[in-house]
Formats: sequence, structure tokens, C-alpha cells
Amino acid sequence: MVSVNLKANEKVYVTGGAKETQTAPFPLKNSTNNNIKSNVSLPSFRAAGNTSAVTVRTQLNTDEEKKKYKELSEAVNGKYRKKLEFALKSGILLKNDSDDKSSVLDNLHKILKEERDHGLNNVALLHECLDIIQNPYVITQTCEDIPSEYKTPVIGIMTDLSENTEEIRAANNYLNNMHTGTCPTASVEFDMATKHPAEFFRIVEGLTSPKNESYKIVDLSALSDNTFDAIWLLENFKTPHQKIGLEKAVVQLKPDKNAIIRARIQNNHRDKGERSMIDVLMQSTMMQLGSQQTYDSITDKRAPNAWTEDDGGLIEFEKTYVESIMENKNTTSVVYQEVDANGRLAGHTKDLKDIKKDLMDTLALGHNIIIGYTWPDKDNGNKLAGHEITIVGTKTGKNGETIFICQDSDDEYDTPIEMPESFLLPAIHHAGLPDEIASRGQKNEESWKYGMQEFQKQKDSD
Repeated sequence: MVSVNLKANEKVYVTGGAKETQTAPFPLKNSTNNNIKSNVSLPSFRAAGNTSAVTVRTQLNTDEEKKKYKELSEAVNGKYRKKLEFALKSGILLKNDSDDKSSVLDNLHKILKEERDHGLNNVALLHECLDIIQNPYVITQTCEDIPSEYKTPVIGIMTDLSENTEEIRAANNYLNNMHTGTCPTASVEFDMATKHPAEFFRIVEGLTSPKNESYKIVDLSALSDNTFDAIWLLENFKTPHQKIGLEKAVVQLKPDKNAIIRARIQNNHRDKGERSMIDVLMQSTMMQLGSQQTYDSITDKRAPNAWTEDDGGLIEFEKTYVESIMENKNTTSVVYQEVDANGRLAGHTKDLKDIKKDLMDTLALGHNIIIGYTWPDKDNGNKLAGHEITIVGTKTGKNGETIFICQDSDDEYDTPIEMPESFLLPAIHHAGLPDEIASRGQKNEESWKYGMQEFQKQKDSD
């Protein structure tokens, strides 16, 4: 990245906290093992279930807990004190379902009391954490604008300090009309915040620290039944990792180098409805995981790869990889729509009643469901356009129709939205389901293998 120093704005543009060189909390193995890669076929993509029970407590039991709660309470105003009380009374605050067994309380206290990245304010971050605890629907992908005082250096980063007038004008126009493609990662962010809050805030604490990084302990069986296939995935997604014995790996979680610039800007210039500092850093981190470490937060672009020619958001297989890493759970991507060579809807792989049963059975197990749904884009020859949302529940409409309750990270509301089954079921392209449900009568790795084959054929014909 180009280093840009601007007197008063210097803290925004210097990367890497106190030092630009950052180290992971473990030794990393970044090199690709060609022997592993060449000796396995394309792995089926599956994650292992997470069935650990979490004890819910609403009372502060130890002097240490009481001390931490008191210090958090004294740091915020009355509005946020009520949100802190909600966190305790709801049982969220004392959950400790994190990789290091730290609780939400522990991690909020670290965020308040320990050093943060020098462009991020401790109390402002604590406010964002409490906002998410009280209402996770505030999580959004809506892109933040770049205030005028930061435009010149940001454009300098985008153009590599070019003095070409047309390049500068094009970069400025792009910034003014930018819309993020981070809906898959925003959906995973929401799912983590609602289902695994202690782990979510443990990761937030690491990403907002001076090192701007965290880690995740992953069961290799959470990626594939076969250890070599799991390593193949980690290597081919270029995920910095280190194996722990034969069954686990520790994975580095780190946003792209420009994400901290956007986060620091949001520290003082966040407008209503825009991404928070937490949104920026969490979504960037997951975009890095899914895009083979090629994402750039300034432009919201990633590099095309062997799975997609797109330079925008993540495709369904990449999203499922991210979801399985971040949540270490049994997620399989089930594709329900058949798309023809022209990018138009050709049919469905299952009857709508069977699709509905998959969704209802998954919700009955207590899981949210991240789905990608599509619609014909009339401005692009009716080729399918798509978006990722999260199904969190259902209700019955007045006419007896099932209404799916969803979180949409790309609307202007911080509340759930409702979609009737008559609209949603035919529109679902893919859904992340537990393996025991996804495996019912369908070979779910076939869509990925087919996509790889078609991409290679296209490359060979060019």
C-alpha cells in the first residue's frame, strides 16, 4: 500500500497500528504443499457440527465479573448502560462459547481497557458492541462515504499516486457511486453475532487491537471428511494456517491492509445506516478468507480466480468456505436453481415443497440459514442477479402461507424483513444447510465440480 501522511489525518492513513509489520499469534505456514495438492481430487465441501452446550447466566458471580461490569457501566452514558443491562439480563454478556473460553464480558472489557488500533476509540467501539448485542439487525453492508478531507489521499491509494487527470476523475466517480458486494460476509457476521456472541466479540477484540488480527481454531473435519481434502482447501484458498496435530488447524483472521483506513474514518464520520467500524473489519476479514487474500476494502474488489471470473462479491462455494471457517459448523452449500449457459434460470434441482422442508427442518434445529436468492435483471438480458440474506425464522400469514423472517444487510432498516414462501422459494439459488439435511438425495459437491469444469472449458476456448 502507498503510505500517505497528512498531518492531522495521519492516524487514519498509516497502516498496521503502531507498526506496519504485524505478526500472528502463532507461526504461519503460507507455502502451498504441491504434493498434497496433486494427490487429491476436488474435495467435497462439508463442515462438522457444533453441538457444544452453552450455559446461560444472568448473574455476576465473581468479584472479577462485578469489577469488569462496573468499569463498563461507568464508561458509558445512560442509553448504553441500559444496553449493557440488557446484555446481562438476556444471558448474552456471560456467554463464553469462544475458542479461548473468554466471555462476552471479558472481551468487551478488553476492548474498553486495553490498547486499540491508534485510529479507533475504545468507548466508540464499546458502543458498537452494545448496539449489536441489543439489536444485531444494525449489522449492514451499506458502504460508508469518504468525507471530502480524506478524498485526495484515498484516491492516491486507488491510483498509486497517479497524476493522470482521467484516472483521478474515474477514481473519484467510483468512490461517489460505490456499493459494496459484501452481502455474504455481512450475513455470516450477523449469524456469528446472534449464535456465537462470545466468539464474535473475541474476534472483534483482536481485529480492533494494534495488530488488527485474530485467529480461529478449526476442526479439519469441519471442512471435509478427508484431512488431505481439508488441507487442500486451506492451501488453495491461501489461508494462513498451522496444523495442530491431525485434527485441527489454527487459522489467521486478518482484514486487508486498507480496511483499517475505512474503519478509522468511521470512528469519527459514520453516518446513520452506514457500516460500523466492526462491520468494516469483520467483512473485510471474511472477504479475504473467501477471495484467496485478494480483497481491497478501498475499492470493494477482489481478484478473479479458478472459481469465478467476477471481481466483486463471493460466490456460493467461497461463502460456504468462509462460513465453515468462521463458525466451525456443519454447513453444506445446496444449490437449488439450474442456470443455463446464458445466465438465465433453467429450472430447479428440487421441488419447492422439498426446498421448504429443508429450510423448515434446519430452522427446527436452531440454525439460521444463509441463502442466496436471485431475480432476472431486465437491464442485463434477464440474466440472474443475486443477493445473500439470512433466514432466522417463520410465521404464518393470514392466508395460511408461510412467511420467512429474514435479515437483509443491504436495506435501510435495522429490523427483520418478511418474505412469503410464494416469492422466496422459487428464488433461492443456494442455501447453507447442516450436512444431515443437505445430504438428503443430493450430491452437493457436483455444482462446484461442474462449475470448475465449465470455467476451465471457457479459459481453454479463449
